[in-house]
Amino acid sequence: MRQLLPEPADPIDPYEAHAAARRPAPAGRPWIALNMVTSTDGAISIEGRSGSLGGEADHEVFRAIRGIGDVIVAAGGTVRAEAYGPPKPSEAVRAARLARGQAERPRMAVVSGSLDLDETSPYFTEAWEPPLVYTAASAPADRVAALRRVAEVVVAGVQSVDLAAMARHLGSLGTACAVVEGGGILNGHLLGADLIDELNLTLAPMVVGGDSHRVVVSTLEHPRHLSLAHLWEADGSLLARYVRPDAP
Repeated sequence: MRQLLPEPADPIDPYEAHAAARRPAPAGRPWIALNMVTSTDGAISIEGRSGSLGGEADHEVFRAIRGIGDVIVAAGGTVRAEAYGPPKPSEAVRAARLARGQAERPRMAVVSGSLDLDETSPYFTEAWEPPLVYTAASAPADRVAALRRVAEVVVAGVQSVDLAAMARHLGSLGTACAVVEGGGILNGHLLGADLIDELNLTLAPMVVGGDSHRVVVSTLEHPRHLSLAHLWEADGSLLARYVRPDAP
């Protein structure tokens, strides 16, 4: 993996680079970093899953970014489609996290209004700490009761999840950096709430077609300018990190 911008460098260690990057948490909430992969024509999945889009370079950066997050957030649909389980960082990554004052492993969090989640899946049964489940007051009571046996259920919002309230709750837990792994609809709501501080985007060297979602899905436009912090290349993939230019 080589760096093209801001200055050429070869090779690049994504673990060291992402651990050294500056991510100042805004007041009252964590720094929120999106991590997504897309084809050159904008698809974020093939047959409903993103895994086949990214090559080894994307997977390595995916693990590196997970390694710096205190909490990893995903929408319920993404957790179901990608068959999520808890992260399994290497011994070296766990040691580096402890040295930085972080927990040995990141905590998982899922955003779901319907709570259509399988409480017997590895996402819950293999978690080192009960995952956070953010939902709304309108969620089915029986699903709330079932998930409270295996997770910490947080009601944030009435008819839909209030992401600003979620961010404040994460901040109250001491979360300095939350890594969001999609999908596009959750990203769209974060954009509308002006809660995107960082976008890590892998551009995979392929075209897909079809009707896959974009990285950010929103019925309304919410233009936000980002600054390019770095651009890497590996095996034809471009791996970019963008940050909000007004970050403190």
